[in-house]
Amino acid sequence: MSTPLDLARERAALWAESPAFDDDTRAQARDLLASPEALVSAFGAELAFGTGGLRGVLGTGTNRMNRYVVARATQGLAATLHPGAHVAIAHDSRLCSREFALCAARVLAANGVVAHLYARLMPTPMLSFAVRELRCDAGIVVTASHNPAQYNGYKVYGPDGCQITEEAAARITGEIARVAYGAPSLMDEAAARERGLLLDIPQEIFDRFIEYTLACRVSPETHAPIRLVYTPLHGTGLEPVRAVLSRMPGVTRVEVAEQCVPDGHFPTCPKPNPELREALRLGLETAAREGADLLVATDPDCDRVGVAVRERSGDYRVLTGNEVGLLLLRHILRARRSQGRLPGDGVVVKTIVTSDLAFAIAQDYGVTVAECLTGFKYIGEIIGRLEAAGKEGSYLFGFEESCGYLAGTHVRDKDGVMATMLVAELAQCAAAEGRTLADELDDLYERYGHMENRLLNFDIAGALPMQEMRRVMASLRETPVQTLCGRPVARALDYAQGVDGLPKSDVLSYATDDGLKAIVRPSGTEPKVKVYLSARAATRGEAAALLDGMESALTRRIAGKE
Repeated sequence: MSTPLDLARERAALWAESPAFDDDTRAQARDLLASPEALVSAFGAELAFGTGGLRGVLGTGTNRMNRYVVARATQGLAATLHPGAHVAIAHDSRLCSREFALCAARVLAANGVVAHLYARLMPTPMLSFAVRELRCDAGIVVTASHNPAQYNGYKVYGPDGCQITEEAAARITGEIARVAYGAPSLMDEAAARERGLLLDIPQEIFDRFIEYTLACRVSPETHAPIRLVYTPLHGTGLEPVRAVLSRMPGVTRVEVAEQCVPDGHFPTCPKPNPELREALRLGLETAAREGADLLVATDPDCDRVGVAVRERSGDYRVLTGNEVGLLLLRHILRARRSQGRLPGDGVVVKTIVTSDLAFAIAQDYGVTVAECLTGFKYIGEIIGRLEAAGKEGSYLFGFEESCGYLAGTHVRDKDGVMATMLVAELAQCAAAEGRTLADELDDLYERYGHMENRLLNFDIAGALPMQEMRRVMASLRETPVQTLCGRPVARALDYAQGVDGLPKSDVLSYATDDGLKAIVRPSGTEPKVKVYLSARAATRGEAAALLDGMESALTRRIAGKE
């Protein structure tokens, strides 16, 4: 039976010798053959293609992101489409993103599929929008979202503008398996353009996206003055966010100049994740210097936002993704009810790891909460089902704890441009009453109770981290968690068995009768096991202490020390 090292040697030898690969790639494969550990890491597995597409470290190998892996995946996608089909393509500012986007377009053209490519970098939500506006059969966005600079990725979208379903991913995966690395043909770019198989997406698509975004404001008449610092973290958000905020009277926008230049090395924020305070450091310094009311940051592909607000003390508080989502949820429901535009069959959508305070807020406004698995594609699918039932207008808002938000239905993925606009609008509404976003959050907790949330990320080391992640989940199934912070688990759910009609998923959930919850799942995009903790208590301090207790016990358990 072949070992991972045997398999890696076999694959690397092919890459080192075959004329299907360029000289640099062959040389790098030869170098890897001399280092067993690096060899297994690069060639011991293949990047898995799933509903999130591909994501991995840039480099040579079958377990790395490179143009041969991108071409093979695109050939697999093309095999599921008919000749003459149309595919929209976008890319972010990451290293090799433009190269990979053009590679995908040229493979599609070689298969007789028309590729519509943004001529410059664009956010992920604008890819979702373009798929729908151009009536494409699929979409591709080259991005690794908020991962560090050494990563890149490749996501596929369906004709509905959502990330592909499990069924579509399985079909594409089956076709990818038939394709040898280095085998796909790439049509010359000039020839593809001459034959009408490679087209630039016109400026009017960008302009329409901005108009649709502005139409999602719920209090456009509010023009209270606020001072907002914005940073795109070297990514794609600057142009569309600038276009939207410039159309909002009363908003003074200050940009973090050092981070406005697109740069895949992310020189000022090695981890360009707006959930992390260290990624917001320059923005917070700018906000303090400017005396700004708030800071908003978007990640490199501008589908997530991070928010920090100035408190009465003058310090800045970084809000969690849950807190921003809950604030926007109440803002939308409150504004629509006051205007008589809140539908009686209104629906709010959240993922299972997102704050359960959404239930209390929705109940207060007489609307329903629909829960789905982690991943914004599931929120998009619920919008699609409402649309198919003639109830598209019932959708009000969707959000997930990882800083993803969506109001409106013209996009079917989380949208950092829209979220930035709505956060600014909420800040204006608060300012009109002499309040701040910090005041709004305090009021929300006073009304609906204190619920603190915390995300634990356990990095999985080793040449083949996916196997170790599976081992961790198997251990938790063999010996289930019995208590949370000393309190007995009253409800344990294994989503791999199917829960409440949701698709089966590798997720475990534990909850007590008094408001403690822990949900465990392997990351779909990084070598990590994620644990989502939540605690409801009379005060923030009490809730935080409960989170500390849960974190300590679960850290020991996942580290194998208990």
